[in-house]
Amino acid sequence: MPDAHFADPRLARLYDPLDPDRSDLDAYRALVDELGAERVVDLGCGTGTFATLLAADGFDVVGVDPAGASLDVARGKPWAERVHWVHGDATALRGLAPADLVVMTGNVFQVLTTPGEARRTLIACRDALRPGGHVVLETRDPARRAWEAWTADRTRATTRVAGVGEVETWVDVTAVDLPLVSFRSSFVVPGDGLLTSDSTLRFWHLAEVRTLVDEAGLDVVDVRDAPDRPGLEHVVVARRPPDDRTPRP
Repeated sequence: MPDAHFADPRLARLYDPLDPDRSDLDAYRALVDELGAERVVDLGCGTGTFATLLAADGFDVVGVDPAGASLDVARGKPWAERVHWVHGDATALRGLAPADLVVMTGNVFQVLTTPGEARRTLIACRDALRPGGHVVLETRDPARRAWEAWTADRTRATTRVAGVGEVETWVDVTAVDLPLVSFRSSFVVPGDGLLTSDSTLRFWHLAEVRTLVDEAGLDVVDVRDAPDRPGLEHVVVARRPPDDRTPRP
């Protein structure tokens, strides 16, 4: 089930105003050109920021997400009518036209908390690609222990949101059972009071990701630093072999 931050309409509408800086997507936008992609699947597209950015540039875009409330926000954005929105997870990729590129930005890959779930998702991505197509994902380096900064004292902020008022937010870690880290995001919203969203992320080691990619029938062709968080996470570029003619399911 999607976290309340994405699935609760009261919180989904706040996602973009509370995190307006999406410069992290610049590297993905550059990769679309670098890899020569024309048809792109944004898996875990959330409120559709990257999908609509690509649509505005004339790309053929599919946005897939299991949180209906986030998709409702996405559908209201400029250029949204040029995106094919799909409510679902990676299994929803079956039956779509072959893509040149599947992206999982932000924490999407880390939401997959078991090797089996991650492997099934990567297999679905491979099956959604044309031979020679690419998958790009990012995952935080567990050695950097990012969760240690997820405390109320260090994350508390107040943001004025148009049409809503001042929204107070903070994050608390609720459990560390590596490789899993659970945390609660809290929101004090005018008219709604205190709303919370519980999340769990898996902090994958790069060697684990490489193994999962290989088991899914993909080849790792590059591992890059994330320009917006240098030294903190890995951006993994994988490819479906050009000679892979396995029939799509």
